[in-house]
Amino acid sequence: MAADVIVSLDVMGGDEGAELVIPGAAEALTRRPDIRFKLFGEREIVEPLLDRYPKVRDASDFEHCEISVRMDDKPSQALRHGRRRSSMWRSIEAVKRGEADFALSAGNTGALMAMAKFCLRTTADIERPAIAALWPTLRGESVVLDVGATIGADAQQLFDFAVMGGAMARALFDLEKPTVGLLNIGVEEVKGLEQIREAGILLREANLPNIAYSGFVEGDDIGKGTVDVVVTEGFSGNIALKTAEGTAKQIATYLRSAMRRTLLARIGYIFARHAFDRLRDKMDPRRGNGGVFLGLNGIVIKSHGGTDPTGFATAVELGYSMVRNRLLEKINNDLSVYYQSVEPAVVEAGAA
Repeated sequence: MAADVIVSLDVMGGDEGAELVIPGAAEALTRRPDIRFKLFGEREIVEPLLDRYPKVRDASDFEHCEISVRMDDKPSQALRHGRRRSSMWRSIEAVKRGEADFALSAGNTGALMAMAKFCLRTTADIERPAIAALWPTLRGESVVLDVGATIGADAQQLFDFAVMGGAMARALFDLEKPTVGLLNIGVEEVKGLEQIREAGILLREANLPNIAYSGFVEGDDIGKGTVDVVVTEGFSGNIALKTAEGTAKQIATYLRSAMRRTLLARIGYIFARHAFDRLRDKMDPRRGNGGVFLGLNGIVIKSHGGTDPTGFATAVELGYSMVRNRLLEKINNDLSVYYQSVEPAVVEAGAA
């Protein structure tokens, strides 16, 4: 029987803090009874909530932290004042010490990334981590990265994102060889920024055994599900993500308004209610909540700060799946296959 998955929670993170995290943990525990929690937060806030959710209390170890990272703290401020003392830092540190399988926070994204990089460090072959998100598509779901870890990326970094995204797709979607595309302004090889074209050449020439490079993809290909993994740098990736979230809310508002406009529309809604319910579920951002920090020596998940307990439980489940499907092992193996293949070529070129 597999051991329990230990989840390290920054209880103070997010717009609602503990009022979000503890109920979300309770819902996650209902979905996955083989989870246990390590909770980090302020005692006077957390303990009354644990009294209201005894199942979470019984499945948790709690540690008091005197500092909580605020949503408006700059990453440098968070590191300076919260290192080793804040609930965010200590939740990540539990992963480093092997006391937890992954860390989860709904708090300040910049601070979380800064602390995760400082505490866990990047893996040997990765220069820059990325945030990977699950994106609902017409075919199911795709992995999109980077959606906001850093601005800009060179060709080698985009290549590394592709390898890590491919490993995540294999871990989540049970694919032997996921398809990977580079986000660009067109599918033609002559289009786009130089680093994107160079990354395409690297991916094509590498001929990696665990991913199938499909070339360039455009913005509308993300929602179509043209490929299993869409690779971009953090600036354009974050804009794409926020645009998609805003468009989903816009469409939902349009539909609600249209259904209430006339008596005939209300009657029509009654007959089409189940179809609208399926559409609402498909577009529900809570179903895809949770960004995975890839490229670190440990798993860290970022939950949307404004989600509800159901969305937070989804982020817990995402981390749970990463652990059960050995995400870090797949990433390290895939990177090792590539870098071991290029080192002999470098040596030969130097000798020549």
